[in-house]
Amino acid sequence: MADSIKTALITGGSKGIGYGIAEVLINEGIRVAITSRSSVAAELAAAKLNDIKPGYALGIGADVRDLASQQRAVDTILQTWGRLDYAIANAGVGHFASIQDLTPELWHETIDINLTGVFYTAKAALDALKKSEGYFITIASLAGTNFFEKGAAYNASKFGLVGFTQAVMLDLRNEGIKVSTIMPGSVATYFNDHQPSEKDAWKIQPEDIGQIVSDLIKMPARTLPSKIEVRPTRPGGK
Repeated sequence: MADSIKTALITGGSKGIGYGIAEVLINEGIRVAITSRSSVAAELAAAKLNDIKPGYALGIGADVRDLASQQRAVDTILQTWGRLDYAIANAGVGHFASIQDLTPELWHETIDINLTGVFYTAKAALDALKKSEGYFITIASLAGTNFFEKGAAYNASKFGLVGFTQAVMLDLRNEGIKVSTIMPGSVATYFNDHQPSEKDAWKIQPEDIGQIVSDLIKMPARTLPSKIEVRPTRPGGK
């Protein structure tokens, strides 16, 4: 049986931006289900989040490249909490190489996770979001508007994601579902095997993206910021 407490699905939520969003939402009284391809990673992260507010986090092993896996994640949320109000498609991967060196395997993994995976998240969550008149948010990148050397796969996935999200926004706004994409620049995360450190203090922090998500869902119903670009105030900490 559903109660009045709002709930969110965050893909790729075991660390980085996804985890930062989860922390912010839990602190604001929203239940969060985080997914990871690793069930262990998802459950460990959920245990840390439950230290903030017991019973407010759920860790689910799910692969965004598999529609059935995404549907099971949504079904688990509905069976546990009875509702889904926010779906945040955050899971992503980055492979960077010249087209001369970019392999088909790396191309497909980038597109399958960063773009097709978001499509699967939307398809799995759509019915529940219609019922709650909820919010679908994608985490894109400034790489979705700025191309760069060795970025063929990543740029293609993020340019596609921005276009996908904006078209879905038009499809769903008359269904009572809000849709937005957030396009961050440099964020202090574990992305592409990076290890965050004090040297990353100048970058956007994961919790900053969480604050943007919080601000979006608090926006008056009549107003929709459909595309948000966000970048470090001072590049390189200058």
